[in-house]
Amino acid sequence: MGNGKSRSGQNVCSQFLPEEQAEMDRLFDALSSEKSSPNTSPRSFSLKALKSLIGEALPPEMVTRLYDGMRRVDLTGKSKGPSQSVSQEQFTVSMSHLLKGNSEEKSLVILKMISVTEGPVKAREVQKFTEDLVGSVVHVLNHRQELRGWTQKKAPGPLPRVQVLTAQLLSEMKLADGKKLLGPQWLDYDCDRATIEDWVFRAHLVATFLSVIIHRGFLLHLALNLATLVPTRQVDQGQEFESILDVLSVIYVNSHLPREQRHRWHLLFSSELHGHSFAQLCGRIPHRGPCVLVLEDHDGHVFGGFASCSWEIKPQFQGDDRCFLFSISPSMAVHTCTGYNNHYMYLNHGQQTIPNGLGMGGQHNYFGLWIDVDFGKGHSKAKPTCTTYNSPQLSAQEDFRFEKLEVWAVGDASAQKLANSGKSILDADPEAQVLLELIGRSHHSQGLREIPDE
Repeated sequence: MGNGKSRSGQNVCSQFLPEEQAEMDRLFDALSSEKSSPNTSPRSFSLKALKSLIGEALPPEMVTRLYDGMRRVDLTGKSKGPSQSVSQEQFTVSMSHLLKGNSEEKSLVILKMISVTEGPVKAREVQKFTEDLVGSVVHVLNHRQELRGWTQKKAPGPLPRVQVLTAQLLSEMKLADGKKLLGPQWLDYDCDRATIEDWVFRAHLVATFLSVIIHRGFLLHLALNLATLVPTRQVDQGQEFESILDVLSVIYVNSHLPREQRHRWHLLFSSELHGHSFAQLCGRIPHRGPCVLVLEDHDGHVFGGFASCSWEIKPQFQGDDRCFLFSISPSMAVHTCTGYNNHYMYLNHGQQTIPNGLGMGGQHNYFGLWIDVDFGKGHSKAKPTCTTYNSPQLSAQEDFRFEKLEVWAVGDASAQKLANSGKSILDADPEAQVLLELIGRSHHSQGLREIPDE
């Protein structure tokens, strides 16, 4: 159960467990020990004290927003404006709402972090808050050296990834008339508390990001599992390279994966490392479990798909309804299954009458995402949308060319499962199998051994 009192004895609405409340009290003691202003009462702290404690872990704008959100909390309902400093009760209630509160409680503090005035705020003010929030997450993870192998590299395209992810989060907002906040024409729209509350509920990354900046900004001695937010980036020794993806792109795509597959991304294929070869691609990705495929076309569009099952080289469609397509640039979006058909995944080569290549969604010669056997060519066809995923055209041109392609296995390694499966060496090394088939050689053990149970 939550703790209904702070140490000062006054009743406050706190949801912290006793050990969590003790951590809040410790943190407040550290903040209130510095008397930096004649207007600061003995049991309160100033903006200067907060900046001193956090240091460079968070951008100054976000520190000020946190401070303003706390000092604008009205515990009595009779306040005529924000207090001059933050009391212990204001601090405890704010932290309780942001870390453990529901959407309604979080939205109350978020509104106070956005504006000093009561009542609705403009959509452009929410946009600026969201940009500050997204930027602060990257800043604090970099400062605490917790990017887990990913980078903040400058993204291709006209807009920085902070702005792209901000636009995606804002697109989750439904205005009072049911319309979505899309495009600059909506920036002067009024967003009331009910709108913000609904947005926080829909755009779950907003609450997650607030939790990250508080835990890592204040260095709380409380558990925070970052593994499901930022997966560990694993690349085999001697194969370091610059990925198409930056940390924000990874966070966004990772947030849509099944939870048990969010903690680890292991590189299976990179055109930069392994060459521009469909045979190499087919040799490296089958039987390796769920994968994320991502590419960048010649026009700078970045997009891809999540394959929920191991890839297999065969002339039939495969996969299940957990698969999805996504885009990263020029905008971020995830496109999930419609139920119209089961054309989730397709990987084939060496056929005379049906297409050879890798596809996701749609149908033969009309895929939502297609990588041709003639490596470097592909298409994304959707008029108006892909039947399987309801995705629009992901590439700049319907028929596109690309240089960069990556495939990442997500979740736990499947190598041990394969080793224990009783399959032959050709099953364990699909690259060898592909190369044999491409040069017209059969594998003599085929048909002489029992097919292992799946």
